[in-house]
Amino acid sequence: MGQLALTALVTWYVVGRVGLDWTEFQRLDLAEWQPNLVLLAASAAMLLSAMFMNAALWARVVRDLGGAHIPVKQAVPLFMIANLGRYLPGKVWQIAGLAALASSRGVRPITATGAAVLGQGLSILAATSIGLGALLTAPEESVGPWGMVAAALVALAVLLIAIPPSFRAGARLWFRIVRTEAPPQLASVHGLQWLALYTLNWVVLALSFWVLVISFGVSAEIVPVASAFAAAYVAGYLFIPAPAGVGIREGMLIVFLTPHLGVGVAGALAVIARIWTTVVELVPAALFWVRHVAAGGAGEVASHE
Repeated sequence: MGQLALTALVTWYVVGRVGLDWTEFQRLDLAEWQPNLVLLAASAAMLLSAMFMNAALWARVVRDLGGAHIPVKQAVPLFMIANLGRYLPGKVWQIAGLAALASSRGVRPITATGAAVLGQGLSILAATSIGLGALLTAPEESVGPWGMVAAALVALAVLLIAIPPSFRAGARLWFRIVRTEAPPQLASVHGLQWLALYTLNWVVLALSFWVLVISFGVSAEIVPVASAFAAAYVAGYLFIPAPAGVGIREGMLIVFLTPHLGVGVAGALAVIARIWTTVVELVPAALFWVRHVAAGGAGEVASHE
């Protein structure tokens, strides 16, 4: 209850900063908010494909870390089912669930966990780089110096990954923390490849949100609107008490969209975006879960290279 109260308080503060109140929603003509079904379906398909791509990237990181080779058709159900843990308070349930599910496919839990944590960190870095568009196009009074600070941090992180000695030092530290031996073939080129793929993944995610926005007939510039989705995700993820970033993500999305679309439209889109992402994620995850339970949790054991 304390976590939920804190989340609600912070969300209220963030939304209050942009002056959102119910009168803004009352001014909206909801009769005009009829989506173009083709564009709406396209946005959902793009979002789902990005989620599947995220699962494939996790499987690739597992393999590069010396773990078992997991076919994409097995990685996707595992990853989507584990994502159900994101809707619980804290950030550990998704990763713990993924480790437990992956062990039935011949993946050591510590490798699955390491790949998940490493992949999530790279995903946050990629989302931050995409989210720079929202920070750098926002009015200075709303974000202050944070745009330049975020850009500098992203550049520093990429530099540390690109330089072999710093990458090796970071890799040694990471594998010491997770109490396993670092694969001898792991090099900075792996880190750069992973980051590039996660960035591509976030390009698709951001574009899917922009397509969602224009499906409702909203005239929206692609860079500030698409990047706002990534920036809001990062803010929601970093606020640990909020399950799946609920409340915080919506509040920050309103903050980033308001200068470009107005506070009422931004608020409506924040609510729509939450419903959209939840439905697109939970429906296939639930179907995968039902199939997993029906099969008794059994599956083919992944092959080792």
